[in-house]
Amino acid sequence: MIFHPTLLPGVYRLEPEPLRDERGFFARTFCAEEFTEHGLEPRVVQCNVSFNHRRGTLRGMHYQETPAEAKLVRCTRGQIFDVALDLRPESPTYKRWVGFALSAENRQALYIPPGCAHGFLTLEDDTEVFYQMSEFYSAPHARGVRYDDPAFDIRWPEPVRVIHQRDRTYPDFEG
Repeated sequence: MIFHPTLLPGVYRLEPEPLRDERGFFARTFCAEEFTEHGLEPRVVQCNVSFNHRRGTLRGMHYQETPAEAKLVRCTRGQIFDVALDLRPESPTYKRWVGFALSAENRQALYIPPGCAHGFLTLEDDTEVFYQMSEFYSAPHARGVRYDDPAFDIRWPEPVRVIHQRDRTYPDFEG
């Protein structure tokens, strides 16, 4: 795997290194040793999948307070614009974000460390997203910030057409 650091400390875009032959290719998409070598949380306790019928579906911006979770996000069908938002007050990039196109075709993933919010916008109909999580989901600790909060100025590449009521109505960020 190739670990590409981003502008946010601890957020990485991961790219598989395919070993090709006449059959096709083989590539590693996760290795606990390599994650540890890069200072990333290697623990995976839960995997989730999100299927989205329509282009323009936005999910996010979500995070979990203690137990805070790291996420490894990969688009396995279709394409998304995937965003990590730094909500760590001690971070030099506090309230800044990065976004990348992840697709079934490019096979890239985004690693989001604890303390960062995550969200995505689908860029194709019938898009599927696969998550590996370092902590179990805990509803009492689930949090979010609004995708269009002026405190962050996230630039989504397309209009939001489908969004859950909860994600649309988070209050303005105070931090």
